[in-house]
Amino acid sequence: MQTTSPQEAALDMQAADQRTKKSALEQAGGTKGVIYSALPAVVFVVANNARGLKVGVLAALLVALGIAVQRLMRKESIQPALGGMFGVAIAAGISWYTGSAKDFFLIGIWLSLVGAVAFVLSVVLRWPLAGLIWNSTTGKGTVWRADKRSRFYYDIATLVLAAIFGARFAVQQYLYQADEVGSLGFAKIAMGYPLLAVGFLVVAWAARASDKRLKAVGLLPAKRS
Repeated sequence: MQTTSPQEAALDMQAADQRTKKSALEQAGGTKGVIYSALPAVVFVVANNARGLKVGVLAALLVALGIAVQRLMRKESIQPALGGMFGVAIAAGISWYTGSAKDFFLIGIWLSLVGAVAFVLSVVLRWPLAGLIWNSTTGKGTVWRADKRSRFYYDIATLVLAAIFGARFAVQQYLYQADEVGSLGFAKIAMGYPLLAVGFLVVAWAARASDKRLKAVGLLPAKRS
């Protein structure tokens, strides 16, 4: 019967973590996903200013559909594109129904508020979402919750994400009330992935600090040479 050494087991765990993280990045769409997610909003603002609301809505929908078709033809993951197309379709439907261009951004504005509240609430309930999501994705379970300091690291990361979503809501709601459609489009892009990248850096810091702490107190196996 073949046995696995602790060193081999550790290497297998690291490889599994790398595969998980890579899969998560691919599902997010990578660099292309960032660009693709911004295109419908840009096209909507430009087309709306040039030809009116109906043209703007149709143009945004066509761009979202085109991105999904392109990914399908290249045999790439279309999950991000389908999610984006679904989101654009809902936003476009609301804007079409109300007859107001600014309502294209309405659902995103309120989802930002929901996100901010959810992140803050998770910290109050001692289940910080940054730690829950990260450790679920990397397969480490909930062992991090057994250590107060480790949980504190994820509290910080979660509150940073809450601040990002809260800032999104505050800025975009102000622009919505001021009927600044062009500025809303710019804010949606500028406060999207760029700010989330900052949030992810803080989450990565929290994860490293937590892992180091958990290894020190024996809740995670230390690396063997």
